[in-house]
Parts: sequence; structure tokens; C-alpha cells
Amino acid sequence: MRNSIIWSGRSHNYTSKDIKYLTNVIKFADPLTQGFYLKKFENQFSKYIGKKNTFAVSSAAAALEIIALLLDLKKGDEVIIPAHTYCASAIPFARNGAKIVWSDIDFNTRVVDLADIKKKITKRTKAVVFVHLYGFAVNFNPIISYLKNKKIKIIEDCAQALGAEVNGKKVGTIGDFSCFSFHAQKNITTLGEGGMVYVRDNFLSKKVKGLRHNGHTNFKKNRKYYWLPAMGNLDLDIKNKWPYKFTISEIQCAAGIVMLKKLDQLNLTRIKRAKKIIQSLSDFNELHFNSSFMKKRHVYHLLSAFYQPKNRVNRNNLIKLLYNKYGIQCATQYYPLYRYSLFKKMGIKKNKCPNTDKFYDNMISFPFHIWMKEKDVQYLIRSIKQALIELKKI
Repeated sequence: MRNSIIWSGRSHNYTSKDIKYLTNVIKFADPLTQGFYLKKFENQFSKYIGKKNTFAVSSAAAALEIIALLLDLKKGDEVIIPAHTYCASAIPFARNGAKIVWSDIDFNTRVVDLADIKKKITKRTKAVVFVHLYGFAVNFNPIISYLKNKKIKIIEDCAQALGAEVNGKKVGTIGDFSCFSFHAQKNITTLGEGGMVYVRDNFLSKKVKGLRHNGHTNFKKNRKYYWLPAMGNLDLDIKNKWPYKFTISEIQCAAGIVMLKKLDQLNLTRIKRAKKIIQSLSDFNELHFNSSFMKKRHVYHLLSAFYQPKNRVNRNNLIKLLYNKYGIQCATQYYPLYRYSLFKKMGIKKNKCPNTDKFYDNMISFPFHIWMKEKDVQYLIRSIKQALIELKKI
């Protein structure tokens, strides 16, 4: 009977110790939201990345919505965003009135191409979004001074790369704003959903709590007599901008505390496994990975490759063969955002992004969940090898 490796909706399993800790939180935490564990999670996260002004929210998309509000976008303001990313990287800025300008990727790294960004900067550029995609950290040091001289805000989308580093600096600590994701499939999770937002500017950071929780600000008087942990006045933190409800529960924050302690070890496991798989497939020149194993530059949230055989087959043939014969579910990521009707219907025009088109049309993403056992990894390697050999004969 053949083995099988599914594309799971969850990346992590919890130990009995984890479950005991979380069970106690469920039993005894009061309140169950916006309480002790929220503060503890935010404090520990701040210590991990070495920056203050971090705020836990319901998702990375929620974090980006708050960032879009803090940008205070005006009509005609442009935000440059890579077309090769998940749609949540762009929707908040479009929703808040920005003109989206799609940027291309560097073909070898699969993340933003700095040369292409420079070509697309105009006098109306308000911000540039750098997405550390697949777990690979963008090295944008060469362009930071160029952007700052033009007073352009830097936004880091670290949803897939928590723990990755560039020149010894963790992703999410270099820009003006950054977001992190704790979705079920990310490098750590807060029980399926969750995120974090970082704001460099101290003045702007004071607006986040209100924007996160319906504009609530605590009453300053009579707290001795009333239970007011999250209630109080309602205020508009930004003129003409309504706040959201992006809070996260205590049990989710407790899960984040548990997982954050394991993050570096989990990332190390990912790096070692990716290295093993990539090196095992190095004889197959038609399969091209982003092989970067130095100094945590790539924490391999996903394991993607560019597939370019010399015969008439394509990545769809490889995906179907791996599933039909070996029971391995693969994926294609990420559909260029300018191809979506959602963005087309909103009047967002396509920019020239040839590397994005070429990579997406020929890429494959292999299952790479942290719960995979060593025998799963070995089976994955054997199956890919056999499939590639078989396809060469066509």
C-alpha cells in the first residue's frame, strides 16, 4: 500500500505539556480576552524581535489594515506591492484608497526585485511593501537610504518569515511598520488565527489599541470603583477613519506564548529538512530551489521550486503524477494578484512583471509541514525522484 502526504490545514501538533498549560488557561483565565496573557504574549514577542510597540491582533491581515490606517492615505497616494504574494498583502491598502502599483520579483530569490521597485517609484509613492515570502528574508539594505530620503514608508510583511534574519537583524525590525501571522500553517500559530503588528513611531503606536478595539480608551478616573479593563471612552484615533474589532483571545495568546518558546528550534528543523531535500534532488537540473542555508536567511515556511523540464511536460504533469501515483498533494503559489478579477474590477492595472508570470506558471510547492516524520521526508524525496525520472521519459 502506498504512503500519502496530504497538504494539511495545520502545520503543528501540541505536546501533552502544551495541552495542560492551555487547559489551565481555559479553566482559570479571567477575562478571556484582553487580559494577562495578551500582555505577556506581546511582551515576550517584543523581547524576541528586540523591538517595543508590538500588538497582538486577530490576523496579519488585521495588522495590515491597521498599518493602512496609520499611513493616513490620501487620494492619489501610491503603494508599491509585489504581485507575487497572498492577496491580504494588498487588499488593506486598496480598501483605504491607495493606488496599487505591482512590483516584480527577483527570479532567483522569488521575493521583491529592488531594481524593479526603483523604476516604479514616483512622487506619489507613499509606501513600499516588502514581503518576506516562503520564509526568505528580503535584503533591502541597499534601498533603505534611498527610500528614506524620499520619505517613503517601509512596510515589512513577515507573515511567512518569523525568525528569519538579514545581516543579523530579524525581519520586521527594519521598516516603519511590520506584520506577522500566526495562521494555522505558519511557523508558529495561535490556534489557527492570529497576528502581530509592529509600529516604529512611538506616537503612532499609541493609536493601535484604539484601532484594534473599536476605538476604546479607558476612563482615567474612578477605576477603583468600576470594572473597566477594556471599556471606557470611544475616540477616533485618526480623523475620518473608523476603528476595527481585531482583538485576540487569551487562549490564543497563551498558545502563542507556548509556540514562541519553540520557534527557533522549529525553524532550525525546517532549515535542516529543506537542506536535506534540496541536496537529495540536486542531480535533477530541471528543479530549481531557493537554496539559502546561511545565518537564518531562509526559515522555509514553504518549500517551493521552479520546474523547467527540457521535454514537453510541465509542472501540472508533475503535480498530477505525485498525487495519482504517490499520494502526495502539492500546491501552486502565488497566483499573480493582477490576474485576479477582484483587483481588475477595482480598476487596478497590471504592471510589467515578467519574472512573476514566469515563476508562477512553472512553480510547484511541496508539502512541508513541521509535523512530518522522518519517514515522510524520506518518502517525499523518493517519490519526487521517481516522478522526475518518469517524466523525463515522456
